Amino acid sequence: MSDSADDDTPMLGMDLPATAAPASSGPYRVLARKYRPQTFAELIGQDAMVKTLGNAIARDRLAHAFLMTGVRGVGKTSTARLIAKALNCIGPDGQGGPTIDPCGVCEPCRAITEGRHIDVIEMDAASNTGVDDVREIIEAVRYAAVSARYKIYIIDEVHMLSRNAFNALLKTLEEPPPHVKFLFATTEVNKVPVTVLSRCQRFYLRRITPDMLFAHFSAILQKEGVEAEAPAIWLIANAAEGSVRDGLSILDQAIAHADLDGGGKISADQVRVMLGLSDRTAITQLMAAILEGDSGGAIDLARAQYALGIEPVAMVRGLMDLTHAVTLAKVSRHDDPALAAGDRERIVDWAQKLGFAPLNRLWQLLLKGHDEVLRANNPLEHLEMLLLRVIYAASLPDPGELARLLESGGVPAMPLAAPSAPIGRESAAVEPVAEAQAAAVAEEAPAAALTIAQIHQLLESTGNHQLARQVYDDLKLLELEPGLLIYAPVPALDGSFARNLGEAMLNATGSRWQVREGEGEGRPSLGQMRAAKLADNDARIRELPVVKAALAAFPDARLVEDDKNHHRSNP
Repeated sequence: MSDSADDDTPMLGMDLPATAAPASSGPYRVLARKYRPQTFAELIGQDAMVKTLGNAIARDRLAHAFLMTGVRGVGKTSTARLIAKALNCIGPDGQGGPTIDPCGVCEPCRAITEGRHIDVIEMDAASNTGVDDVREIIEAVRYAAVSARYKIYIIDEVHMLSRNAFNALLKTLEEPPPHVKFLFATTEVNKVPVTVLSRCQRFYLRRITPDMLFAHFSAILQKEGVEAEAPAIWLIANAAEGSVRDGLSILDQAIAHADLDGGGKISADQVRVMLGLSDRTAITQLMAAILEGDSGGAIDLARAQYALGIEPVAMVRGLMDLTHAVTLAKVSRHDDPALAAGDRERIVDWAQKLGFAPLNRLWQLLLKGHDEVLRANNPLEHLEMLLLRVIYAASLPDPGELARLLESGGVPAMPLAAPSAPIGRESAAVEPVAEAQAAAVAEEAPAAALTIAQIHQLLESTGNHQLARQVYDDLKLLELEPGLLIYAPVPALDGSFARNLGEAMLNATGSRWQVREGEGEGRPSLGQMRAAKLADNDARIRELPVVKAALAAFPDARLVEDDKNHHRSNP
């Protein structure tokens, strides 16, 4: 059940030793194993835990069971081994006691480091989940340590033990012999029974911050004699997501990549290609095309990136990261050392020009589109449709602008061509509707009805097609104010309509809308107004002499609407 020192399981979450491991003529050892910490001083990011342990050892107030929890690669198992060394260290002269600074040269320290100490037993709970495996421990704890001060059991991924195994361990865990210590490590502490948690002293190991990882990786690269651009190291530190093990694995790969085609130097561009990250410059250009309303340019840029091997979902993530960066820059909280000076200036410029409402709308559209592109059978097609949706929906006015238009009576006539307005423009046109609908709307109720038409088109542009159809066919408006919409009772609109419309407006605009059913008849719906206008047009056309003559000659003929909303007689 013990692991050898040369296994392939990395022990991370810590800083490198004060001196690099000496060069060896043996097989290459990955960085994750080569730079394991040998003392608590070499841990990074876990100062609170080290202080607690140091005080406990100094005051001789040691718990009989410790549990280390945290995300992968932050040093849980490494900490357990360091605790084992700290408790069993006897010093260079063989007369020392437990210490927070194990010497590393006495026989217990060297044996634990090499994984060969007979009284330090490591067990992988993922491979030894049954009650029989725990019974072996229960039987063995009765015997004193052979050559160490304490017999120590290190159980990794302890949450993998079966329920019966946990139950069998409870009594021994609560009242172990004085010469026994239990050290548990887990990434999923919520799966450990509370009866076990209550018997352990718990330590929550933190994620390692990107700046700590940057310093850690820079020192390792210096010891390895490898050059790297600072932005490349920042990219690796961010990609590690707080895990030293993950970061060192990426760093190992980056060194190999640089050795092959980078002249021995790690560059930011190489790291982006290696990790499949979208090119920052290309994403910045794509964002600029979106903000300028350049739909053709945005699609061309997306296709060019796709041809270079960048996945569509990676492009969406890049746009989301950039939107997040611009939003944080508005509150002076954005600081990404991996960015070039030009990119920083552009983000600051966008932050000054764009408001929170369009940025929030852009974020919501990208967030929804990310899942769609991720699940799509043809991701590129979905990405292109997402870009068009973002460009189109971004040009719609927000609720505040709608309110100002309603109060001033200055609602513009609906255009017959698609807008290409930038996302940050305060007064923007809405998506066009059919000419007959626009005319009918303008005649019936200019301000409120046009706003309902805008809401309808906003729902269409954000993919809420069924809801948009209900608004178009059945919604009879009673009252409309900023953030408030009251409609007349209609059998076709069930009890969930108000809730669904309110949620859709929140997702699309970033502002909360109160939508509810009122009392009264209400104005005609958009569909009814369009039908009335067409009926009026039909009556006028029938009064034309040529049409009268045609209908007299062909009694069975009827008027139909062609694709361009023009009427023609059809025998």
